[in-house]
Amino acid sequence: MLGFQRNKRVGIWTEGPHRLVAHGILDDDIYGLEVRMVVDPATREVRSVEGWWNRWTTPDCPLAAERLQDAVGVTIDDEDLARRLQRTVGRRGCRHFANILIECCHSAREAIDLLRYEKARESAPGLTFRGFLDPSRPPESAGGAAEAARPPAATEASGPHRTAALRPEDLTGPFIDLHVHTSPASPCSSAPVDDLIREAVRIGLDGICLTDHNHLWSPEDVEALKQKHGFLVLRGNEIITDQGDVVVFGLERDVRGIARLEDLREEVVRAGGFMIAAHPFRGFLTFGVDKLGLTPEKAMERKIFQYVDGVEILNGKVNAEENRFAGEVAGGLGRVLTGGSDAHEVEEVGQYATRLASPVRNEQDLIEALKTGRTAPVAFRREVSDARAEA
Repeated sequence: MLGFQRNKRVGIWTEGPHRLVAHGILDDDIYGLEVRMVVDPATREVRSVEGWWNRWTTPDCPLAAERLQDAVGVTIDDEDLARRLQRTVGRRGCRHFANILIECCHSAREAIDLLRYEKARESAPGLTFRGFLDPSRPPESAGGAAEAARPPAATEASGPHRTAALRPEDLTGPFIDLHVHTSPASPCSSAPVDDLIREAVRIGLDGICLTDHNHLWSPEDVEALKQKHGFLVLRGNEIITDQGDVVVFGLERDVRGIARLEDLREEVVRAGGFMIAAHPFRGFLTFGVDKLGLTPEKAMERKIFQYVDGVEILNGKVNAEENRFAGEVAGGLGRVLTGGSDAHEVEEVGQYATRLASPVRNEQDLIEALKTGRTAPVAFRREVSDARAEA
């Protein structure tokens, strides 16, 4: 059987006051490449870029490194950053180089903001990260459709780290893997949908959600799969936004490219849907957490958490520390807690799942169940499927 694994990592460090270095790695079973980018923290401009291949498939691949120079002079705050790099580095050189370069830019932007925030707090200890980024608009001064579309903030009663996580045994509803990818709908997946469903049935899941990358399954195709296998199959969509990946339910539009998070939120609210921040700390700046003082409280102020309803705190494509950190952040914010395998192989489905409190027959039932907040993320294969087999 075909095996496939992809890893993406970005590390950031400073080399004096005028040089911030981002080192990105994209590695899978086929390709292996690296990028080293230098940014001026004061101007936030890319000063230099170099890249190299460790593994490639054609003699043309290494030549694509030359196109990385198109990124020199780019400002990492440019609203059109991703599209610009995809048009230049991606189309003229290599889309893999463009993807890891975009990740480096986003990580550098966040690192610079956090460094400046820490400096500002020396003279203003009570300053919040949101207030630092936009002093003209403090959190309490609402306004605009996007602000109204945000999910409610955690109340004083719930407070940081006071959202009690439910256990699977506390609920009686179905176990559903909310995050799976199929082939060929997701190019990075090698899991044919029929094989994936058969495996989900075998291990005892009650349902799965097809959340392919920027691909929305048609209702007719999903209904045909449900009838064929006698199994609950639901539709979702993992959408790339300018603030990170978001799993969306209830949106009847096939979103392509990179969406602006605020715009996506408004559209999902109008549709009565539900948004989940997917693997929010995958590959986050672990090298600099101690230096930057990245605590759950500070991480709660990241923009993505202002616009989602739930947070995926169990994901099969991140490590245990990143899942734990996501759980602390989500609990402090009072967001709905979810789990999903993020399966790209048949054997990965059900590694993690979510137990709900009420029956689910269709996508509307799923959305309503999620909105109650009564969910229990679970390591399904280990804690439920294997336990049933041993009983």
